[in-house]
Amino acid sequence: MNLLYNIGIYLLTLFIKCGALFNKKLNKGVLGRKHTFRLLEQTISESDKTIWLHCASLGEYEQGLPVFSELRKQYKDHKIVLSFFSPSGYEIRKNTPIADVVVYLPLDSQSNAKRFIDLLKPELSVFVKYDIWPNFLHALKVKNLKAILVSAAFRKEQHYFKFYGAPFRNALFAFQHIFTQNEISKELLKSIGYTEVTISGDTRFDRVSNQLKIDNTLEFINDFKNDTLCIVAGSTWPEDESLFIDFINNTSIKDIKFIVAPHNIKPIQIKSFQEKLNKASILFSEKEQQQLNEYSIFIVDTIGILTKIYNYADIAYVGGGMGNTGLHNALEAAVFGVPIIIGKNHKEFPEAQAMIDKGGMFSISSQNQFNQTLSTLINDDEKRELCGLKNKAYVEKNKGAVNLVLDYLKIKLPSA
Repeated sequence: MNLLYNIGIYLLTLFIKCGALFNKKLNKGVLGRKHTFRLLEQTISESDKTIWLHCASLGEYEQGLPVFSELRKQYKDHKIVLSFFSPSGYEIRKNTPIADVVVYLPLDSQSNAKRFIDLLKPELSVFVKYDIWPNFLHALKVKNLKAILVSAAFRKEQHYFKFYGAPFRNALFAFQHIFTQNEISKELLKSIGYTEVTISGDTRFDRVSNQLKIDNTLEFINDFKNDTLCIVAGSTWPEDESLFIDFINNTSIKDIKFIVAPHNIKPIQIKSFQEKLNKASILFSEKEQQQLNEYSIFIVDTIGILTKIYNYADIAYVGGGMGNTGLHNALEAAVFGVPIIIGKNHKEFPEAQAMIDKGGMFSISSQNQFNQTLSTLINDDEKRELCGLKNKAYVEKNKGAVNLVLDYLKIKLPSA
């Protein structure tokens, strides 16, 4: 393994430990990684057969979940280990029934990788999208253990395709097969000599489509909406919320309900947002014994229910695109057949551009654009319905990635 890469990992370890003194999120990761090997040694015995699933964070977990769920059903006699790199994934999904044990992935040193793989000896390892660690993959390859990468999305500016990217290129060759989201990714892999590729599309389409198979009823949202036109703003950041503050405080359009689900639900930030609104608002945490239909704005200061709330949207706004944090999953709203507004920064999200091109999604870059777009969708019932149907059709057309992965693994869905 490349000496410079290993030096880099050593320096990264020092940086994270120092940063953890001042950053709560980094500190959670540092503390969590201290327990990884102990948890594995307590859970995994020498005779156990195992499957290893790895995700960077929560988004990748949701992306891989349709595959993970089928593996859980198929490999009932295996212990499944789920690892996360980020606390934002681990903290929310550390009790998921998909896995027998959930851990933080140790930092990618040679010794950590060898110890981890020696403990697990996974019959199959599944990585999602892009969180690729050379030493871990090298340890799998040395033992000739099967690994696949699903929903991969590559760009030519990534280090795999640069002159200095040898450790990362070599890591890709540890995968027996890579399932890419698009043709561009396949061609980039071909340019470095990797050919075991299937263009499967994005497993998120399957994930959000499964949302339609469950009961998405939330009685308190029914009470709040009360058959009124409803705008749902999901996973918002302050730069997204400022758009709504201006619109809500200045619009002359009546009989509209707003549901805002901030990405950050720290009380001080929720309070700051709420205080800037001039219409009656209610928090999720304060909803009990309240006449919810009397409020214009419902602020969701909890996690885990946004996907169901999108079911009540007539228009959706998906956050992250007005700043640089990254657009959140717009497919979660699209599957319910609603028009979607996003911010200006969506270059790295091909599904967003596809929905924009098809006319179901609208990217805005200013307050005026936002006001005009939202007002048009509110006032034009026919356009609103047509745009929503375009998004729903786009999701329906692009699902099926999971079937391709399962076919490769010789697993058949119950309905197949």
